[in-house]
Amino acid sequence: MAKSQPTVTDGGKTYTFKLRNAKWSNGDPVTAQDFVFAWRRTVEPKTKSQYAYLYSGVKNADDITAGKKAASTLGVTAVNKTTLKVTLDHAIPYFKTMLVNPAFFPQNEKFVEKSGKKFGTTSKYILSNGPYQLKNWNGTGNTWKETKNTTYWNAKNVHIDTLNGQVVKDSQTAMNLYQSKKLDIAALQGEQAAQAKSMSDFKGLKQSATFYLELNEKKDPIFKNTKIRQAISMSIDREAYIKKVLNDASIAANNVTPEGLFEKNGQDFSKTASKAESSAVKYDPAKAKELWTEGLKEVGQSAPTLELLTDDTTNAKRSAEYFQSTLQQNLPGLKVTIATVPFKTRLSRSQNGQFDMVISAWSADFPDAISFLDLFTSDNSYNDGKWSNAEYDALIKQSKTTDATNATARWNTLLKAQELLTKEQGVVPLYQRVQTTLQRKTITGLNYNPTNSYNFVNAKVK
Repeated sequence: MAKSQPTVTDGGKTYTFKLRNAKWSNGDPVTAQDFVFAWRRTVEPKTKSQYAYLYSGVKNADDITAGKKAASTLGVTAVNKTTLKVTLDHAIPYFKTMLVNPAFFPQNEKFVEKSGKKFGTTSKYILSNGPYQLKNWNGTGNTWKETKNTTYWNAKNVHIDTLNGQVVKDSQTAMNLYQSKKLDIAALQGEQAAQAKSMSDFKGLKQSATFYLELNEKKDPIFKNTKIRQAISMSIDREAYIKKVLNDASIAANNVTPEGLFEKNGQDFSKTASKAESSAVKYDPAKAKELWTEGLKEVGQSAPTLELLTDDTTNAKRSAEYFQSTLQQNLPGLKVTIATVPFKTRLSRSQNGQFDMVISAWSADFPDAISFLDLFTSDNSYNDGKWSNAEYDALIKQSKTTDATNATARWNTLLKAQELLTKEQGVVPLYQRVQTTLQRKTITGLNYNPTNSYNFVNAKVK
């Protein structure tokens, strides 16, 4: 939306953006006020946006989301129709990368107000300024259409006029549809993923998404014992799990920050962090048994029964059964039961602390390690396991304040935080998802980015 990179002043606390001549799909111009309206609406507590927390650091955002100040005091101003000024409480080195998140996209106030509570519920109540317009989506259906937006500023480079989307829950069905040429791109799991890896159309799309095990320290105090957490981690053979259960191209996770997300001078953050604390996630049943026995003795228990919460999908059930088996086999006296529930129920129970252990996942909000590491600070609402470590909290705070404008210092501080989280196993990393995909060779120019989305601008079909 911006013509060029912003002008940064005031020691990194003020950003000034010049907007290009862009239009909404209804012909209205996209203005700086559209951003002001959208940002204020997102942080307004009445909106109940799940992503309002991303605005932390924008001037007054924290006080607004806490109900202490009005949304109108947010540090965002429309200088004129095409100039947007953003003021931060403090320098945020990754601020520009955050703006790729839809939570920072503009909204057309007139359209939003006219739509009322129906805004965003169906394609009729969605207005866009990107390369495509959403069509034929009723809000709950599994099919939709995206048609080229002729008002898009870069429409000349949008070569595909129509995209037809379809949710296919069964992987075998997706494979059948692809082979019968009713799908041009298909995401696969399980047996079909294994089959796809040998096909010429195979693509392994490395996603910035990590799956991990959260242990509820508030509900089950035994998880406050570091040895117990470490024992659980060392009981899991991640490579075998991927091969036997996922059967796809996913990568065993050595820490929660995914590979390929955050780099500095050609160094990958995740790989660098993994070198320091790899033993904490290494499959070592003998060491796991030793730590488990010592940990149980320290907490005064001998044969705990723990429930593993997961989704009710086929893959999630198979994963839970694998973890149940390996944990019971390697940790004497442990009994693991499984609770499979719908996705929304799993989220609700996780947030309300109604679990012992839960298989969770997170996808990057923006391409920076803090998008993951921030989750496990003591006061983060997404820290469902309630792991708490004062040193870790201090390191994350340091990365945002003292080290905010020093890239090298910030990198090193975040590495220390990641290494501490891994050593303590405040959360047990399982795997980084690599989406097994089949894509027609006739499709060219289609880009997939680190925050797990496709860009169809410049894409063509031969």
